[in-house]
Amino acid sequence: MTMTEYVFTPDLPVTLPVAGSQQRFPVGRVFCVGRNYPWPDTQGQSRQPPVFFMKPASNVVDAAGEVTFPPLTEEFVHEIELVVAIGEGGANIPQSQALAYVWGYAAGLDLTRRDVQRAAKSNGLPWEGAKVFDGAAPMTAIVPVTRAGHPDGDVWLNVNGEERQRDSLDSQIWSVSEIISRISQSVALRAGDLIMTGSPAGVDALQPGDIINAGIDGIGQLEMRVGQRP
Repeated sequence: MTMTEYVFTPDLPVTLPVAGSQQRFPVGRVFCVGRNYPWPDTQGQSRQPPVFFMKPASNVVDAAGEVTFPPLTEEFVHEIELVVAIGEGGANIPQSQALAYVWGYAAGLDLTRRDVQRAAKSNGLPWEGAKVFDGAAPMTAIVPVTRAGHPDGDVWLNVNGEERQRDSLDSQIWSVSEIISRISQSVALRAGDLIMTGSPAGVDALQPGDIINAGIDGIGQLEMRVGQRP
């Protein structure tokens, strides 16, 4: 058998720990959902189609130790989110069957350069530059569905002991099953894909030295310190 020769040695796959196991979960693509909880400026509005964007798998890191403060921003903000780990691929997945494709769940931070995002939006430009940087997606260990089922508690985040974000997962505008079905209508999902399902109100700026405590009931929690500006 002929061995494939690469022009350079490829990186090992990005992986996340699995709760209660020595195994690790190999990360594929990272889909993200924007504005999936009621915020003060959206109260009373009709449900709008979900907005999707992506982060590269290379942005995913274990949620431990230090949060890297990214360059090119004066407004670095936190967003705590439920992360869905896909265990089976499929396209055009019916909503009624979507949860069968979920391997597990984690808690994750969708870290954001908010000023960069705001400037891009105001000029009608894509805003991946606000979402993509080294260490932009810290995540806890993935909890298998076979161990904990599908979560229905609160998602929350504290900074320096002060609560900034809290809401029920039931408050999501688009449910996990709806999100999976919607994405799969656009692109076939693959085992290893992650879906960050949006963040509740209370998003605010982080400063060097801040201590972040955050989590999702029944899934996991994290504690990280914000690093120094570059």
